[in-house]
Amino acid sequence: MAHEDLNREEEIEGSSDRSFGIVFAVVFAIIGCWPLLSGRGVRVWALAVGAAFLVIAFTRPSLLSGLNRWWLKLGLLLGKIVSPIALGLLFYGVLTPIGGLMRLVGQDPLRLKFDRAAASYWIDRDPPGPPPGSMTNQF
Repeated sequence: MAHEDLNREEEIEGSSDRSFGIVFAVVFAIIGCWPLLSGRGVRVWALAVGAAFLVIAFTRPSLLSGLNRWWLKLGLLLGKIVSPIALGLLFYGVLTPIGGLMRLVGQDPLRLKFDRAAASYWIDRDPPGPPPGSMTNQF
């Protein structure tokens, strides 16, 4: 299983080298023109880098393949780090306190409490739902 995780970037198909170059050209163009919004001059270095990405993307996109692969690996690494942290914060910061409050006020929306007096835990639907014959061709 660990070997499968290491080779996961081989399973994930990244963007084409041309589209990678175009995206980076646009990003550097935005970085270069951003100071114009506050009345300052453009960042010439960023426009030059963006122009270089654009020229390479349209003339020799294969030159960007190494950078494109590196960018994909960086994204996978960041996903392995950020995703568990974000999900942990969401679970322990939002869901756990809500669950605790619901227990304090005595709510049981999933009806998980054991009821000795209940003959069945089956919940009758009203209306009863679709006829059983309508579920023959689901896919």
